Amino acid sequence: MKSQNHTIITDRSRQHRTIVIANQKGGVGKTTTAVNLAVGLAQAGHKTLLVDMDPQGNTTFAIRGWEDPEATTYDLLINNYGFQDVVLPTKQADLDLLPTDINLAGAEVELLTAIGGQTRLRARLQDAGIGDYAFVVIDTPPSLGLLTINALSAASEAIIPVSASVFALKGISQLEQTIQQVKTNLNCPDLWVSGVLCTMYDHTNVARDVLATIQGRFGSVVFETIIPKNIKIEEAHSRAESVYAYAPGSKGSDAYSAFVREVLDREEVNVHA
Repeated sequence: MKSQNHTIITDRSRQHRTIVIANQKGGVGKTTTAVNLAVGLAQAGHKTLLVDMDPQGNTTFAIRGWEDPEATTYDLLINNYGFQDVVLPTKQADLDLLPTDINLAGAEVELLTAIGGQTRLRARLQDAGIGDYAFVVIDTPPSLGLLTINALSAASEAIIPVSASVFALKGISQLEQTIQQVKTNLNCPDLWVSGVLCTMYDHTNVARDVLATIQGRFGSVVFETIIPKNIKIEEAHSRAESVYAYAPGSKGSDAYSAFVREVLDREEVNVHA
């Protein structure tokens, strides 16, 4: 892949950040990253909104367990529910959730013909006046369909989790092209890739080679934090807890804590072709 130059631009005046966690490849830790980033930001005292835009609902499960929400992001996008009709508090102070379920899969088709279908999430969040949140974190499905387009058009920055596997970079160029198209065609001039996060690292030769490739490809955009392959992270999800609550002091908890600190320290990263 063609090398790129990456320039870090700092803007201390920025008060609100909307971060989309995106990669159309499944199994790279999108949901894990979205959940533990949002919880970590809230634990640091930043009022945070976590938005589940993946019809699989894994983010919703990780926060709420088996309890089904009465209203979801489908209702927000398609049924004209108000933000306050859908948003839920969580057991973590300073963290709210826009939950979802499998019904959101139907929104892909309905948004195709809807006026403003590509930017419906952005419009709904703007209408809600979410300025009280310091951070909005959006989880996305493993695709580049309309749900991901909606998430990108609502965001100011994207973080791309990349697993340390042999197919790690497959499709990344397509994701970057999609981000550029959203930025250009959907009036999102401030959207850029603010970070690339290496996940599921296991110290094998393959993992080391992939990390070197990621660092060579993205340079300073790559987070210094590397998320290890850690069973405690997977167990935490199955128990509907963050890794901080389930296994404090574990390698997974420590890594995600370091990642959150990096996100807080990093302002804006602009990627120039």
